[in-house]
Amino acid sequence: MDAHSRRRVEMGTRALEFSRAHPDSEPGTAEVVARLEQLIARANGAASAQRDGIIQVRAARSRKEELRQAMLVAIAHLAEVGRAAAREEHELGKAFRFRPDASTYFAFRTAARGMATAAQEHRETLVKYGLSQSVLDEFMKQLDQLEEAVGLGNEGRAAHVGATRELRVVSKEIFRIVRVMDGRNRQRFAQDGQMLGSWISASTVLGTPRQGVEPEGGAPAEGEVRPAA
Repeated sequence: MDAHSRRRVEMGTRALEFSRAHPDSEPGTAEVVARLEQLIARANGAASAQRDGIIQVRAARSRKEELRQAMLVAIAHLAEVGRAAAREEHELGKAFRFRPDASTYFAFRTAARGMATAAQEHRETLVKYGLSQSVLDEFMKQLDQLEEAVGLGNEGRAAHVGATRELRVVSKEIFRIVRVMDGRNRQRFAQDGQMLGSWISASTVLGTPRQGVEPEGGAPAEGEVRPAA
């Protein structure tokens, strides 16, 4: 969750807790509080999805690197066998050239898949020059696992992006709802300075003010910026 959205959701949560502790008898206010409660639930759900997406992306990245390192063993074996077999079939010299320094997983997967395909097509020839079937079989399994890890990472990234967008939308709506509530509560607690101060504190978006800039609305508390009204 980006800091801007997080601060708004936190503010909305405080405003909701205040409203629950000090219920208002007006039907319109009750509807607004119910709406705020729904928005906070949506925000929490989106935040969880965002965290899950990040975890999924990190797990996929770790798994991809683990597989890439493991596959280099088979790649080295295939490259050596291919170079030896090229004496008999010259085209194999090119088929088993590999650049292990490929900068992207896409390039790595493409090169590795090409080697695996060539190894299967020319298996009879390669066996004569030392091809290990078990190494090739394991290499094929690792390629499939790499594809799965890439897919997992893509899913996690998509979930994270979608949740981030949802949080931005919901946090804006939370901010708008609290502004609506602010007018009623300022009128409601106009004669009760302590309660009014508690509401203003609850409905203020917290953050770090820029040096020399007073928080919007003149809120005196340190670290408070952009109150709901």
